[in-house]
Amino acid sequence: MTTVPTLPTRTYTPESPLAHPGKLWQEMVQDLWAGRELAWRLAVRDISAQYRQSVLGVLWALIIPFSTTAVWLFLSASKVVQVGATPVPYPVFVFTGTLLWSILIDALNAPLQQVNANKALLAKINFPREALILSGVYQTLFNAAIKLGILLLVLPFLGVHPGWGGLLIPLGLFSLVLTGTAVGLLLTPLGVLYGDIGRAIPLITQFLMYLSPVVFPLATSGWSAQLMRLNPLTPLILNARAWFTGQPPLLLAEWALAVGSSAILLLLVWMLYRLAMPILIERMSA
Repeated sequence: MTTVPTLPTRTYTPESPLAHPGKLWQEMVQDLWAGRELAWRLAVRDISAQYRQSVLGVLWALIIPFSTTAVWLFLSASKVVQVGATPVPYPVFVFTGTLLWSILIDALNAPLQQVNANKALLAKINFPREALILSGVYQTLFNAAIKLGILLLVLPFLGVHPGWGGLLIPLGLFSLVLTGTAVGLLLTPLGVLYGDIGRAIPLITQFLMYLSPVVFPLATSGWSAQLMRLNPLTPLILNARAWFTGQPPLLLAEWALAVGSSAILLLLVWMLYRLAMPILIERMSA
């Protein structure tokens, strides 16, 4: 005689979940764990669809960093843009910077893209909403692994070796994905309601790129130096690049502060996302 598994019982009340924060956090963690397999399936589906009808396949993950590097090398060589001294050869500096920046932007865009892509699923099926966040993280890590793997193969031919600092490369990747996911999840509720948010993200991130040591070295004086040091993304890019290229890390205290702040922000916006999803789904279904 087969036994029928007992399904969990969930009671919905008009009382705010914030009235019992301990229970809310417990349910959030449970749903995060319960949604891991669905998140994997969604990630595999999206990655397969992304590369199924592509001739270049995974090489697209490197096309944008390569093209951006080529543009800045041309501008620097033609003296259109004056670039100061960099700790590694400028082609390596620009390529690693744009590649790391693309990982950060992928993580930032992933939450909103996942929710928008699965609106029909959200409106019809009750499943752990955290699966969408995890799916975005999985896809970001997959694309990042391709980029970083090729970068590690190319760097020795350019005379750059990570050395012992290479052991901290996963830490640099973690900091970028953590920060990007936290900011992206913060923008997701508004981005679902207003399409202007999705259109504004590329404009804002393009401006932030020039305030970060992506294609320009860290300024040492003037207002640009102050803006770069106030930018919380600066230590993330600096140290991730340093661990890739075997350079000594910089602004470690600022890096730790940025990572800690991102972790706290992620927990807070996760709760916001959880509370906002019923309202967002109602708006999607209207």
